[in-house]
Amino acid sequence: QVQLVESGGGLVQTGGSLRLSCVASGSTFSSYDMGWFRQAPGKEREFVVAINWSGSLTYYTDSVKGRFTISRDNAKNTVYLQMNNLKPEDTAVYYCGSRVSTSWNIPPTTQYLYRYWGQGTQVTVSS
Repeated sequence: QVQLVESGGGLVQTGGSLRLSCVASGSTFSSYDMGWFRQAPGKEREFVVAINWSGSLTYYTDSVKGRFTISRDNAKNTVYLQMNNLKPEDTAVYYCGSRVSTSWNIPPTTQYLYRYWGQGTQVTVSS
């Protein structure tokens, strides 16, 4: 069993930055791949970025490449999402998910691959 708690969301103007954190507890954090997803009102949850257990592999959706950076600190059981140059279309509830680390022959971009989820943190970007 893994518990995930996100934080760091808020209201920011276009072009601003936020850093989201996701703290895990209840299991060996370094055994898990981690992903960030987001869900805007009236839309399905969509993949943002994923990182493998060691941090050596990452995969970003095209819309955030060059603006968002995922990282993890296994000693702190935490995964981070640094979001720069935010745009109104980034407005959503951001969720972190985890899955037991497996092969990355196919990047884990599907939410159904993740077993555990946090409660989400709201990110609002004003224009």
